[in-house]
Amino acid sequence: MKTLNKLSQANISPKKALELLKAGNTRFVDNLRVNRNLLQMVNDTSDGQWPMAAIVSCMDSRTSAELIFDQGLGDIFSIRLAGAVISDNVLGSLEYACKVAGSKFIVVLGHTKCGAVKGACDTVEMGNLTGLLNKITPAVFAEKSVKEDRTSHNSKFVEAVNKIHVERSVQAIMEQSNILRDMIQKGEVGIIGAIYDVETGIVSFMEHTLILENNKPEEATAVAV
Repeated sequence: MKTLNKLSQANISPKKALELLKAGNTRFVDNLRVNRNLLQMVNDTSDGQWPMAAIVSCMDSRTSAELIFDQGLGDIFSIRLAGAVISDNVLGSLEYACKVAGSKFIVVLGHTKCGAVKGACDTVEMGNLTGLLNKITPAVFAEKSVKEDRTSHNSKFVEAVNKIHVERSVQAIMEQSNILRDMIQKGEVGIIGAIYDVETGIVSFMEHTLILENNKPEEATAVAV
């Protein structure tokens, strides 16, 4: 499997990047991961990197984006922190990934049974964690369908909050970064929210959050990722 270079990255459209990520997750779930020469990839990326996508995901030990999407060294940027919350640092990292390094797609990846979301549901306060969980709290208040046991003990409530949090995170990126919003609106970059199931390994893409403008025709160049 070839490592991405400047030319192959340039020939990947936002739509194609999403297709490659979806195909990678299918391989992961089917246990048909691509056999990669990691040492060769280290050599191939020693002088530069050209990732096709940037994934904002949780720090949870079960949610390694490279594994979940069956990608190799140099294929994606992985931005990880508890709850996959959107902060100034995350926005700056995404702006670098897309505007400077040429990535074509952004995925905000939540996951089931998220400890940070559970903490927000239970109004946990603990040192610096308090401020982080406060970024998830608006999703707790926005969830109106569950009337009873609105705590982490109710998995239905937790997952409902989780989905809203991912939706709000996609919205936050669009609202809080002029650079990314401009690139997305021009069709240079795409964005979507998704949920990773820690029990099955399946990534469910939230198609209603997809923002993808195909202003440029698909390149015929075949890209192996």
